[in-house]
Amino acid sequence: MKTTLTGVLPFVVLIAAALALPLCFLLLRWYRGAVLEAMRGTATQSVSAPAIDLRPRTPSSELSIHTVTATTEVDSTSLDRAAYRSAIIGLWQAACVYSGGAVAYAAIMTAGWLIATGDTVLVWPKVLFLFVSYLWSGVVAVLLVAGYDRIRRLQLLGAYFFTLSTLVAVALARNAHLAFTQLPLYWLIENGPPSLLLMTFLLRPIRAVGPLVLTFLIVVAVGSQSLLSIAGADDTILRAIATFGFGLGFGASGVFIGMIVVGVALFALLGWPLLRWLGSRYERKRFSDQSIAIDAIFLLFGIVQSIGVAFESPPWILTGLLAFVAYKCVTGLGWRLLSYTWTATNPRTLLLLRVFVLGKRSEMFFDKLRKHWQRVGSIAMIAGPDLVTTTVEPHEFLAFVSGGLSRRFIGNEAELERRIAGADGERDPDGRYRVNEFFCRADTWQVVMQTLAESSDAVLMDLRSFSPGNQGCVYELGRLLDGVDLTRVVFLVDETTDRPFLETTLRSLWHKLDGSSPNQTTALPHVKLFALRRQSEVELSALLRQLLGARPAATAPHNVRSQRPSKFRPR
Repeated sequence: MKTTLTGVLPFVVLIAAALALPLCFLLLRWYRGAVLEAMRGTATQSVSAPAIDLRPRTPSSELSIHTVTATTEVDSTSLDRAAYRSAIIGLWQAACVYSGGAVAYAAIMTAGWLIATGDTVLVWPKVLFLFVSYLWSGVVAVLLVAGYDRIRRLQLLGAYFFTLSTLVAVALARNAHLAFTQLPLYWLIENGPPSLLLMTFLLRPIRAVGPLVLTFLIVVAVGSQSLLSIAGADDTILRAIATFGFGLGFGASGVFIGMIVVGVALFALLGWPLLRWLGSRYERKRFSDQSIAIDAIFLLFGIVQSIGVAFESPPWILTGLLAFVAYKCVTGLGWRLLSYTWTATNPRTLLLLRVFVLGKRSEMFFDKLRKHWQRVGSIAMIAGPDLVTTTVEPHEFLAFVSGGLSRRFIGNEAELERRIAGADGERDPDGRYRVNEFFCRADTWQVVMQTLAESSDAVLMDLRSFSPGNQGCVYELGRLLDGVDLTRVVFLVDETTDRPFLETTLRSLWHKLDGSSPNQTTALPHVKLFALRRQSEVELSALLRQLLGARPAATAPHNVRSQRPSKFRPR
């Protein structure tokens, strides 16, 4: 048993992690290709959009174009201060909850190590060093939740390693027999392997599906060794398997390989229902995409760090599981207490439109924006090649693996009604709202975009790299001017935006407004071009103020809905 826990288990985890990284990239590449192929298809039935009168007419006022920067002031009377406060401090509140769970986890692991090793001499530098070492998983979690800004990451890591170094220095000063490298080496042994393993599913391109793939592969890897371990522990079972294999004409190598294959197949059959169960729990809002990733962090650290104490006695392998349970109990209590502080105002829906050729720039910006906005409301977006693998949800990915991806595409009027009416607008248990991604065919994205724009509280259109070649964006600009109060719209630009073409396009479209446009009778109509430079925290805060300073769609005085029923507004 000790050999299995301290030898086979680490081997299994390492093999699963080594396979998870390339498999995630391969599966997401296939997923992206399948989505793009479906996007190029056409709907099974025509989906009609509300009629728009594009006859030129003279607007009541000329359109002005305002460039907005991080220093531009927002009308204090229109800014939703409660929502802005939640957007800014919400992720740090979440970090505090996970920190509390990390403290409980580290306390259990420290106590387990002291009891398992029989170390009854409780010297405070030793106890604190162990505790801070096991607290590293919490640091990783906080970095994932709130530490996306480089300065804050450096501050957090600096504070942690300064504390750790201080404890090492105190221990060396108090114990002359302690080797200089002994404590740092212990930290590396305990935290190095799981930290490296985390790279298999926390890299931004694969973070959305990494935990699922790694979970499945660990189950399969355990299965590959299950029959070998059982047969190796019992000669009777080994002889029976060998006799059966020899009877089928296999040699010794064939029997050995067959045991591995049979174990993999059996546990794969168990692993798939496990993934489906996780996907169904996600759909029922039992957890969020972020919480499952952080749970995987603590569970992985618990498994790996328990191997060390299992050398003392096999039952101590359960220390990590007990520490994980303590983490879940504390974080569950934290979410319950924090829920009383969540604002009672209606959630804000943000529609994100963008130029699809931005690639990694789009991923980096969206990753930062969503951390803040998902604390105040949901994000609606049309699936595109730039973010399709970043925003994939567990149940969507499982639908792709099982061959049901095409059913998620809007192909007729009934599907459009069902998808928009059923958009998720409720909080997850950790207080975050979700991203509602709409999969559209080549002839349905226009009406979906128009319907979403008119029902969203704010619209952010990322026009970085915008040029005359982006005719789809030109269409979206026209629909925004026609159907959305411009106070609810912010256009994102930078040095790669063709500003002359953009301004010319906006003014040309302005003279072709639909007769029912909410901007038709605006006294001082203007569009806001937010100049993004470094995607810093200051710029992001300023952008949030602009978006949260808009009148919500439900109360905008000139907001004119499309001819679709009001039930299309995401709940």
